[in-house]
Amino acid sequence: MTYCVAIKTRAGLVFLSDSRTNAGLDQISTFRKMIIYEKPGDRFMTLLSAGNLSISQSVREVLQVEKLVEPGHDEPLTIWNATSMFDAARVLGAAVRRVYERDAAALRATGVEFNVSMIFGGQIGQEGMRLFQVYSPGNFIEATEETPYFQIGESKYGKPVLDRVITPNTPLDEAAKCALVSMDSTLKSNLSVGLPLDMVVYEAGRLQSDRIVCIDEHNPYFRMVRSSWGEKLRQMFDSIEHPAWDGQQSEVPIMVPAARNTVLKKIRTPDEKLI
Repeated sequence: MTYCVAIKTRAGLVFLSDSRTNAGLDQISTFRKMIIYEKPGDRFMTLLSAGNLSISQSVREVLQVEKLVEPGHDEPLTIWNATSMFDAARVLGAAVRRVYERDAAALRATGVEFNVSMIFGGQIGQEGMRLFQVYSPGNFIEATEETPYFQIGESKYGKPVLDRVITPNTPLDEAAKCALVSMDSTLKSNLSVGLPLDMVVYEAGRLQSDRIVCIDEHNPYFRMVRSSWGEKLRQMFDSIEHPAWDGQQSEVPIMVPAARNTVLKKIRTPDEKLI
């Protein structure tokens, strides 16, 4: 299992991934799930992967050499000559399908399903930034203003804070902080996600990034985020009034009739009906 998240705002892109993979309780290893493709001044792209490790590694290798032959074009399409992120995502989809054609039948024969999911985003030339989620068949969807982030892997624990914080107008540093809080929530609740983390923050229009960091358990900023988030959550929880029962005075009573439903019925004898 793994957890990867990518966020797109008007200010830029944030990518964050853990590095844990396991094939059982006694086979836990560290493999990096992020790869950066950069040609300064021309294009900046980042790929995150989750799912079967052998498949995702194969896709990354094939992507380096994958070429799409387009009707009416002399030069095959690659991630290095694509003029849009959409075309680059098409090349990635073709790489996924190539690995599927090569390995899926053999994997299925041994009881292993072809399972890979990826996030691919960046900017090429003067085109605006784009962010895609790519599925096992090689098809993909694009992030929108209504859905400005993607998650793959163990996503449920880190989703609530993203839903509450991230909008298209979120400042880039705030988005980076939110991604780290999302990751911390996942680390806290799931042992199959683990340090170190890889993080890259891309500023819109730069076509390169130096904001790349590997975060381990000694990283002072991440240690501060982990402790502060836990403490603030506890403080906020403690500040919420307890529910008032038995007629206790409260400005926010809980024992009030529901607008459209009745109170749950008790069953007191074997003869009573549930409905």
